[in-house]
Amino acid sequence: MLNRFAPLVPLALVTLLFGCAAHTPVSQQQMDNSVKTASVSGVKSSVVLDDELATEKELAEFADGKPYQLPVLADSILERGMSLIGTRYRFGGTNESSGFDCSGFIGYLFREEAGLDLPRSTREMINVKAPLVARNKLKPGDLLFFATNGRRGRVSHAGIYLGDDQFIHSSSRRSGGVRIDSLGDSYWSKTFIEAKRALAMAPTVVTASNK
Repeated sequence: MLNRFAPLVPLALVTLLFGCAAHTPVSQQQMDNSVKTASVSGVKSSVVLDDELATEKELAEFADGKPYQLPVLADSILERGMSLIGTRYRFGGTNESSGFDCSGFIGYLFREEAGLDLPRSTREMINVKAPLVARNKLKPGDLLFFATNGRRGRVSHAGIYLGDDQFIHSSSRRSGGVRIDSLGDSYWSKTFIEAKRALAMAPTVVTASNK
């Protein structure tokens, strides 16, 4: 659906990243190849059984008959996000003028484009009651959660899946703020915890005609 988003800016291996909590991450060389994701504050890790993951029927039931359409909302969110590439990183930032941290960026897009208020911090955001999604079942608009501060399984960063193994996020001051990276890069692959389909909680379709 969103192949047009991939990739629009050069992707580079991440060598240093500050998480939303402004922690300095462990470098790629220091990452243990045997790192496995663990449970986070009682939330299941990304290694879950297939029958525990949301099916299309379960997603429909979860939506409780609301008239939203995931592709429409994902398009709107990601198009707005792409227009913000290069916006500076600012810890605690929640708008274009001040800059964004990772959760501030996500919250801004979901609020403005989908009418959905998400929790402010990544530690709260990962606990939203939205369907878990397997990494090989990701769709544009899904939320991605990472442990980038060297503490295994403890969420400290988040982004939004674009498609074609890429995601958009407000990374850090040193890496240029809002940017696109590849989930396939070894750093992001090792620090990935889990994904959730938060758009399943969206109240309505938000279109250009009613914005």
